Amino acid sequence: MDRKLIDQYANGGDQLTEAIVGLSEEQMAAFPVPGTWSIQQIVLYLLDSDLIGAERMKRVIAEDDPLLVAFDETAFSKKLFYDQLDARLAAEVFAKNRSLMFEILRRLPDEAFARTGRHSERGPVSLADLLATFVGHLEHHLKFIQQKRRLVD
Repeated sequence: MDRKLIDQYANGGDQLTEAIVGLSEEQMAAFPVPGTWSIQQIVLYLLDSDLIGAERMKRVIAEDDPLLVAFDETAFSKKLFYDQLDARLAAEVFAKNRSLMFEILRRLPDEAFARTGRHSERGPVSLADLLATFVGHLEHHLKFIQQKRRLVD
């Protein structure tokens, strides 16, 4: 297990907050690329996804072969008011969630990262896989935020 991945995960909390610093509410709510999410919607989605990711990691750590249920990101974005909620607050909660999860992850022995759960769509997934997925997931979506930020500035 590459423990640097745990640090990358923790550092992601600040990266999301920094990605939206200085943006106005109008800029965060804008749709500079038609047919895609606004920066605000991306931030809210990242929070929900990360909370689900933390829950999945905790279940893999604490339970034997837990079921990790998939979620419908489109339904979440449409029905959970992503266009109306406070993106700055969401980024703060995202950072705090990552800080707490970091405290759990850093205390685990290396062998714990081989523990697995069963994703309802992808099948067996290890704790190490989940951690890498959520590190990469943030990096993927930060690129979209940066692209949209350039277009709304």
